[in-house]
Amino acid sequence: MKPPLDNLLAEIRDLEKLVSEKLQQTQSKLTFDFDRGRAVFSAEVKKRHRAQARRVWQTVWESPFLMILTAPVIYSLIIPLALLDLFVSVYQWICFPVYHIPRVRRAEYVVIDRHLLNYLNVIEKLNCVYCGYGNGVLAYASEISSRTEQYWCPIKHAKLGKGCHSRQCLFCDFGDADGFRREYATLREQFHDIEAEDLASATGNSGEETSPLKL
Repeated sequence: MKPPLDNLLAEIRDLEKLVSEKLQQTQSKLTFDFDRGRAVFSAEVKKRHRAQARRVWQTVWESPFLMILTAPVIYSLIIPLALLDLFVSVYQWICFPVYHIPRVRRAEYVVIDRHLLNYLNVIEKLNCVYCGYGNGVLAYASEISSRTEQYWCPIKHAKLGKGCHSRQCLFCDFGDADGFRREYATLREQFHDIEAEDLASATGNSGEETSPLKL
């Protein structure tokens, strides 16, 4: 792999960490602390949260009729999402060891904790669980797909699409036959950045911000 691409991937990782740190800085202004990886609110804050919870009937009454009517359609997507979750998990557990690709840690993508907030009612908690699961599974599947693509087809598209993953910066240029044949075998093994990150996570406390809230 060319050094400039290696450096670019490192810069992307650094930017992702910077965004995460900025989000954590915003959270640090709120009234909770981490205790053994879990967010803990004071008794006073929890009491104030409970006082701000809306009644379920208020949520239903204030919801437009069409919103209520389309709710079953939205929640019907839980079936394909759950199937996607199951199939990509089984796929990576069976195939990634054969390809020598580092497995994706599901817990780093699927984070469900907002349902434990006391200022949410049952409907709001259900919505938060659903959104957390759905977006987490899609991000989890996308990461599995990106590592698979690097192994099987590390070639950039002629036209860059929106939402492309960071590993595409390692890929060979579209139409560069010589480069593809020269670098294909090497690109299949270029997962050292992920392995280093996994090692750092295993020895550090990176799971702190993704742990469920303790209320």
